[in-house]
Amino acid sequence: MQRVWKARELSAPAALPGLPPLLARLYAARGVTADSLPAGGLAGLAPAAALRGLDAALSLLEQALRQDWRILIIGDFDADGATSTALSVRALRALGARHVDFLVPNRFTWGYGLTPGIVAEALREKRPDLIITVDNGIASHDGVAAAQAAGVRVLITDHHLPGDTLPAADAIVNPNQPGCDFPSKHLAGVGVVFYLLSALRTRLRQQGWFVERGLAEPNMADHLDLVALGTVADVASLDANNRLLVQQGLARMRAGRCCPGITALLKVAERDPSRLVASDLGFVVAPRLNAAGRLDDMAEGIHCLLSDDPDQALRMARELDALNLARRDIEGGMQQEAMSVLQSLQFTADTLPDGLVLYDRHWHQGVIGILAGRIKERYHRPVIAFAPAQPPAHGEMPAELKGSARSIPGVHVRDVLDAVATRHPGLITRFGGHAMAAGLSLPSENLAAFREAFTRVLADWVSPELLQAVLLHDGELGPAEITDASARLLRDAGPWGQGFPEPLFVGEFLLLEQRLLKERHLKMSVCHPDSNRVLDAIAFGVDRSVWPRTGCQRVRLAYRLDLNQFRGMETLQLRVEDLQPA
Repeated sequence: MQRVWKARELSAPAALPGLPPLLARLYAARGVTADSLPAGGLAGLAPAAALRGLDAALSLLEQALRQDWRILIIGDFDADGATSTALSVRALRALGARHVDFLVPNRFTWGYGLTPGIVAEALREKRPDLIITVDNGIASHDGVAAAQAAGVRVLITDHHLPGDTLPAADAIVNPNQPGCDFPSKHLAGVGVVFYLLSALRTRLRQQGWFVERGLAEPNMADHLDLVALGTVADVASLDANNRLLVQQGLARMRAGRCCPGITALLKVAERDPSRLVASDLGFVVAPRLNAAGRLDDMAEGIHCLLSDDPDQALRMARELDALNLARRDIEGGMQQEAMSVLQSLQFTADTLPDGLVLYDRHWHQGVIGILAGRIKERYHRPVIAFAPAQPPAHGEMPAELKGSARSIPGVHVRDVLDAVATRHPGLITRFGGHAMAAGLSLPSENLAAFREAFTRVLADWVSPELLQAVLLHDGELGPAEITDASARLLRDAGPWGQGFPEPLFVGEFLLLEQRLLKERHLKMSVCHPDSNRVLDAIAFGVDRSVWPRTGCQRVRLAYRLDLNQFRGMETLQLRVEDLQPA
């Protein structure tokens, strides 16, 4: 879909004195004020005391440590869940817990969250005294009841939006639960766990626990590599609090102070830790970690993050890399099938529905989230992709479908699903998620009715302007600003990401050369009209029907300043997000 280019509203650079003018302008456009600039270090983090349920959770954890309970972490099968689980196990062991284990539901067997099925497996295999959920649990009423009926305490840590009622857990820590005054509502699951266990460390110190037990007091900042990875991987909005967490985690990674598992994942991805940026975590490290949960068992990824043996971690990272390659092949085939179906429908701007609901009986439920995201980017519509919950017998319709939803700015997809469920009780079996991403299950015979209901809710809620793809940019750069120094300034001024977008500039350039790379990417040599410097530019995944464009001598680019490293040398490169013939 053709995107409309629109400049961000820019505040005066003088609003942020002491910063380079370019950076001041960019920060001001993202709502940064002098008061919200990081003060340095972790002192600028929002205080944990504002988290509702914190005291009850700390009392429960202290009792578990003092009475030597068997603690079981129940995680999720994505990167946020994996980092949350690894951080919990590492930190609790360092705090003195002697019996800590984890169990992550296999998405193909138990599905998401603390279900009665995973509780039964936990009782059979692990015999816990306390279950701690991480990155899940806020909707697990039946699972909590099953655990408590067996005499097991339950502590829920989550960040997903709750339903109308909360599970009857022994304690709940979730910044998005009703009555919670914690100012940062965008913590990822790993961020919630970091806050909880940091507060536990403080309480234990105050009570003389470490001296009493002869334990070295752990430095919770050592786990910020996991916090940064999980936060970026979950596409959590980078508000001031999350930016600080990610910034500190990246600083430790760049200094070589991260766990062997992350070091190994960076090595197989051929990324230099000293030059790491947030996008590397989201687009390079996280997919390899996520591949375990998508195609096999996320326990493999968690074991990689828990390993303290570099050689063992590297072996596991290579296995995860191989899974990621397999995931790419599966996704590529699914995407071709989906695009073929959509193109056969010959949608125009006037006939494209407000939302797209896609299903194929051969699709893999571990990859439908990525597929939904790809289709959303192409059509700028909320998309839900469905796959069979279990592979159906030949010629039969599966009993249940699993769906993964991805949305566009301004359309809160979890609220849309809630409206569908309210209007049509029983249509959806279960659902949960965020504004931009959600998951759901429904009986396969309900698919057609769900598609209609989903489209009707969107028609009621979504204004036409939200369905127009807009590319927000930060204006033009003069030739004197398009430099290696500017690229380094912006790289170091991050982390950039969800809710705090990486700077995007626009400008008209002379197009000196254009050629295809790998039949998909457009490599260009360009020159600013007011400069004689020739610049490299690359646009990934261009429309082959338009580019390369014979006879085009001028081009309008929407681009990011990038530093391309090759054979130890850094060179300036324009990373093009969109382009138009001038």
